[in-house]
Amino acid sequence: MKKITVLIIDDHAILRMGLKSLLGTKKDIEVAGDAANGEAGVAKAARLKPDVAIVDLMMPGMDGAETTKRILSVSPRTGVMILTTFGTADAISHAIKAGARGAVMKNVDFPELVEAIRTVAAGGQAISPEIERLLSESPPIPSLSPRQTEILESITRGLSNGDIAKQLGISVDMVKEHVNSLLVKIGAANRTEAATIALRKHLLKF
Repeated sequence: MKKITVLIIDDHAILRMGLKSLLGTKKDIEVAGDAANGEAGVAKAARLKPDVAIVDLMMPGMDGAETTKRILSVSPRTGVMILTTFGTADAISHAIKAGARGAVMKNVDFPELVEAIRTVAAGGQAISPEIERLLSESPPIPSLSPRQTEILESITRGLSNGDIAKQLGISVDMVKEHVNSLLVKIGAANRTEAATIALRKHLLKF
């Protein structure tokens, strides 16, 4: 029987060790390797060509979505499964758009995790009910343009339209137009709500 080869990519050593130990009890699964960050994970994926790569959604440096994209560029047949303790609909959606076929919470029961691995290895999709609910209740926000990101960051810092106009070298009227279109795009009623959404959905990198 050909075993399902798995690569574990997570910045927490204890989690990697725990998963390796648990998955080692399954006769049809073999942990081929592990990595502490996205860069190392991509390098190992290129060498090992695993059937499944279990990727942490939120890691320092290269996040789960970018790691997924790069893994598939070096090992297209690898099925990527996102693992997360928490996550915004946007972050998870980006990972799925990047090609991830699975997404489960880290508190998932072990039998469910094993079944998800088997499903992804077979070419199927395995999204946990919790994540499906998150995606339905909090639809991801469309990607912001570089200018909209600048405006949102300035709003979050509490800058007025006049301050933003001076900072970006544009007119106050132009800033107002940008702010209005931004509010519509992210579904915010006002600047305060826009700042709240930006923080809650991790739209900005501080």
